[in-house]
Amino acid sequence: MNPNDKVALVTGAGTGIGKAVALGLLQAGYRVVLVGRRLEPLAQVAHESGTDRALPVATDVASAESVNALFERIRQTFGRLDVLFNNAGVSGMGVDFEDITIEQWKNVVDINLTGSFLCAQGAFRLMKEQLPRGGRIINNGSISAHSPRPGSASYTATKHAITGLTKSISLDGRKYDIACGQIDIGNAMTELAAKMAKGVPQANGEIAIEPMMDVREVADAVVHMAALPLSTNVQFMTIMATKMPFVGRG
Repeated sequence: MNPNDKVALVTGAGTGIGKAVALGLLQAGYRVVLVGRRLEPLAQVAHESGTDRALPVATDVASAESVNALFERIRQTFGRLDVLFNNAGVSGMGVDFEDITIEQWKNVVDINLTGSFLCAQGAFRLMKEQLPRGGRIINNGSISAHSPRPGSASYTATKHAITGLTKSISLDGRKYDIACGQIDIGNAMTELAAKMAKGVPQANGEIAIEPMMDVREVADAVVHMAALPLSTNVQFMTIMATKMPFVGRG
């Protein structure tokens, strides 16, 4: 199928990695549904793209009702969905384990994990029914899906869970031609990660400046994953600043 005929959905599309990936997919010719809680940043991304192929939809991914409304909008507007980039998330970092409140824990879990589940489920249902059948779900994991940073229990727990979700969707989607993979990203320069360039806590208690990479490299990687035929899947990809402390962390 020509990219110009394909529909992609990017959650957390108003800023950071989501914005970069949405712009990359639009540049590649996809029609892209831009999702985030606030409409204004999504509309700005659509404007920046210089195309008429972006559809901003304000959505709370942690709300089943809101996600159901999103997928009904996609169904009515396009009749299909070919790619989901499950990206929306919050960090919840910088809080000592013993000080994490139940409200903080639930907020991170609701957005990072439940939100990813709800969006993947909505995409799965549509991809299963549409003709041609099938599609691709790409979950945004993290380096923390492998190894935690200090003070990141809630975030790390959700990202480890994303890996299990990715494997389950990949298995359950086989008979419906639904491919599911995960991209684990380390130190892409975004508003959220900018503080790493100023120094962040390390496992040994030190504060260290960490190398960063251009977020456009992440966008290129996701576009590559999205463009593969459904007979081929990148199950897991780790993309990171070459010199960041990942191998050897801990």
